[in-house]
Amino acid sequence: MPTPTPPDPLPPEPVLPEQLTPDLLQDAAGTFALLSATVRLHILWLLATGERDVGTLAEDTGQSVATVSHHLAKLKLAGLVSSRRAGKRQIYLAEDPLVADIVQLAIRHRVEAREAPRRRRARGA
Repeated sequence: MPTPTPPDPLPPEPVLPEQLTPDLLQDAAGTFALLSATVRLHILWLLATGERDVGTLAEDTGQSVATVSHHLAKLKLAGLVSSRRAGKRQIYLAEDPLVADIVQLAIRHRVEAREAPRRRRARGA
């Protein structure tokens, strides 16, 4: 399994209130809408950890190659995924490291939220 790229040590510049236009909010909402499909979220989470071909993605997600290809096309059109040719295979990778980080953070957050009640019960709370 490929080693994940370490996060950028500097946090991104904060968005100023005057930069928060309806257009920008619509664009951000569109990205989240695209990621609301569990298959696309799973694909991007996998690609955040390293490059994969469509067959590997299909196997790792439990989906058909046709289904994964369909979702990859949408992610690619949105600029979240790119691809390169390696012989006869098309290799896919996460194009936007910030979106990949958001996906990983969201998944980690849900894992921790699900574990928190168990930790509280274990402590007798």
